[in-house]
Amino acid sequence: MTTTLITGATRGLGLETARRLTAAGHTVYLGARDLNRGQEAAQQTGARAIQLDVTDEESVQAAAKLVREEAGTLDVLINNAGISGAWKLAGEYTAPDMETVYATNVFGLVRVTHAFLPLLGTSGHPVIVNVSSTGGSLTRNADPTSVEYKMPVLTYASSKSAVNMITVQYANAFPHMRINAVSPGLTATDFSDIASPGPTPVDFGELGIQSVEEGAEIIIRMATTGPDGPTGGFFEAGGPAPW
Repeated sequence: MTTTLITGATRGLGLETARRLTAAGHTVYLGARDLNRGQEAAQQTGARAIQLDVTDEESVQAAAKLVREEAGTLDVLINNAGISGAWKLAGEYTAPDMETVYATNVFGLVRVTHAFLPLLGTSGHPVIVNVSSTGGSLTRNADPTSVEYKMPVLTYASSKSAVNMITVQYANAFPHMRINAVSPGLTATDFSDIASPGPTPVDFGELGIQSVEEGAEIIIRMATTGPDGPTGGFFEAGGPAPW
């Protein structure tokens, strides 16, 4: 039996991932800041709701203690919790804007990973999937022909660049684990219900926004990778994504 924890799993990609992995036979802990919402989501998926606020050290430690007591191990950690923050022109962002997004997308990911590393260490085949974005791809952001270039969002994009580096560093430090970053692509969730403020505003309706089911595919693929699977990589649906 594979034991899996998914952060930020009450809606969107996290919820769909919980549903799919539970159906595949995983024991899934569905992380939720609001336990009531988590329990509602758990009823939809067959997962086990757990109170988990990635920005709160006590919440994360309590979640780790509960999983340790109930399951004794953790095989798969999916760091899915994330926020987009406000979309502004680059010169309008402030340090507090950055701090707010980094608190969840970067520091929260590290907080959860650090707390659950001992449990992952007891697994025979530990896997970590960090949900990133090609919005954090330096290559794509430097390409005027790319969608990412037309969607300037300093806080979110740079936080995902940080997630990619953190992924590589963890993979280097723990070669026995399969640790990868994934980009689900532009998916019909709350994240896509925003407008780009860039010099060439993006009409999301013209981008072929995919379904949540499609977006979750790469998360599922990396969460179920075998012991000989890739590690230290950055992947989207079509294969490796550019850093």
